Amino acid sequence: MITLIIGGTRSGKSGYALNLASGGAGKAKAYVATAQALDEEMSDRISRHKDERSEDWITFEEPFGLASLLREICSHFDQILVDCLTVWLSNKLLNEPELVDGAVEGLVHALMETHRKTQYFIVTNEVGMGIVPDNALARKFRDLAGLLNQKVAEVADHVYLVSAGIPIKIK
Repeated sequence: MITLIIGGTRSGKSGYALNLASGGAGKAKAYVATAQALDEEMSDRISRHKDERSEDWITFEEPFGLASLLREICSHFDQILVDCLTVWLSNKLLNEPELVDGAVEGLVHALMETHRKTQYFIVTNEVGMGIVPDNALARKFRDLAGLLNQKVAEVADHVYLVSAGIPIKIK
């Protein structure tokens, strides 16, 4: 099963995803973090996310090879929480821009191939409801994120939009 949780910045989507995924006592749980601690603010943000998780979560940090990691670990965990797709996309766009389209397709294929082996909870940002960015790179990111979210939502069994801490089931 694939559950996509989408929302804006500080909407409560990560907490909601963790709440959904934490329900299974005794289940093997993996948390896949895509963020990199490149500055102090991001280090603090990562620490806060770590503090929110109980000790029964095994953490994997993977900023680039998300599809490969999911294929590798899917049969070892009952639940896998990925946080988050838009940070992963940003990492790819800034470091491997020529590989973004293939990486998005690879991720969607990995989810479709492995979702019967594990339960996925995938967090992503809704970036298309704000202002139009003033530069080409930011507009490209916004457009790619919108397409990525559409593709994952299409293969997801459930999709929740979280706004102001309130989850709304949209699929």
